[in-house]
Amino acid sequence: MSKLIVILGGGESGVGAAILALKEGYEVFVSDGGAISDERKKLLEAQKIPFEENLHTWGKIKKAELVVKSPGIPDTAGIVAKLRKKNFEVISEIEFAYRFMGDAKIIAITGTNGKTTTSLLTHHLLKTAGYNVALGGNVGTSLAGLVAEGTHDYYVVEVSSFQLDGIVEFKPDIAILLNITPDHLDRYDNKFENYVSSKFRIIENLTQEEAFIYCADSKPITEELNRRKAESCVFAMSVSKHEKLGAYLEEDHLIFNYEFRDNDQHHKIPVSEISLIGKHNMVNSMAAVLSSIHLNVPTDKILKGLKTFKNAPHRLEYVEEIDGVAYINDSKATNVDSVYYALDGIKQGIIWIAGGIDKGNDYHQVEELVEEKVKGLICMGKDNHGLVDFFTEKTERIVEVDNVKKALEVAHEWAEPGDVVLLSPACSSFDLFDNYEDRGDKFKRAVKNLGKEIKVTKS
Repeated sequence: MSKLIVILGGGESGVGAAILALKEGYEVFVSDGGAISDERKKLLEAQKIPFEENLHTWGKIKKAELVVKSPGIPDTAGIVAKLRKKNFEVISEIEFAYRFMGDAKIIAITGTNGKTTTSLLTHHLLKTAGYNVALGGNVGTSLAGLVAEGTHDYYVVEVSSFQLDGIVEFKPDIAILLNITPDHLDRYDNKFENYVSSKFRIIENLTQEEAFIYCADSKPITEELNRRKAESCVFAMSVSKHEKLGAYLEEDHLIFNYEFRDNDQHHKIPVSEISLIGKHNMVNSMAAVLSSIHLNVPTDKILKGLKTFKNAPHRLEYVEEIDGVAYINDSKATNVDSVYYALDGIKQGIIWIAGGIDKGNDYHQVEELVEEKVKGLICMGKDNHGLVDFFTEKTERIVEVDNVKKALEVAHEWAEPGDVVLLSPACSSFDLFDNYEDRGDKFKRAVKNLGKEIKVTKS
């Protein structure tokens, strides 16, 4: 008889793991404590994979020889706690996928911020260079689903701390750690050090055969590295210092000093050759380029990829220019750390649109940038007291609105040619919008409509 694998969770990672398990000859059962979407139920039914939703039936689950847990399910969930108490092997979907990847190389990317952009860029550089590469993990298609679909030589995988919590043998060929700032602490007993340890699991199985790329500007990363010994080949990146580092920013150029075994390469890439903006995106670019160099991508193809890359929507996304004013959608910036990078990366005067559900934000991090660059703050939310209280004396103008149309009417009135209107909320979107994508999409539509209205007025 084939072994039974139980998949907890019927979302993207759960269904991907179920399909891979079936392909590898396992008996499979999917159990979800909530509802499974109609689309994913159709996928399971097409594969004749049995499933249950809105409950966990212990009589079926207890027969499993292996349990694969979706990242959205915390270890404190009743069914997971029961399984662990009874010494069942419970692993994450990326761990399960890893066991069937053979000789394929893995570039795994994590960090509190920037991991999606870095994953997309790394994939783009490799694909532009002609590599047989797939992109997945937290950024889209589950890693298990990709492995089940077919054979790739390279996998660029965005991994979250939740996914790393369930690894055992997972060992990427290149591990990238971009930054660590407080996030998801409710999953880590409200202890930042637990969250840091979770992120560092990305290197726990690495040897001298693998590479670890990290940002030396992130104090939690450097402090943790000082407490432990990295067993892998290490490349550090920085936008502020460059003593013997693998990559750094100097006078509007990215400098790369790559030395690994007999491969000694030095590159100098102008920031103007890179389609991304902002210092944080220079770190993301350094990580992607270091990975590409490590995988022997030719320099001319790296440069081509950097020029042609387009970032994912809602991340410092250029929308349109109206009357000499650029409109930028950074709706994904749902915390102050992300807003810092946006404000820091824009050189022009800024009309800043922020607001939403304030998660107890501390705005001191962006105070100096706001005083230096922001010509007006438009607070877009149902409750703006956090922003208003902090910035009333720190910016020239401040106003409250409760919809995108009003926000853009004010922005158009305030902005002068050469300015930037920046949607970078620092807050969650759920007071006025379905999610950050909905917020960003409505902003883009409103910008397009504003542009059309102004053209009609002038004609």
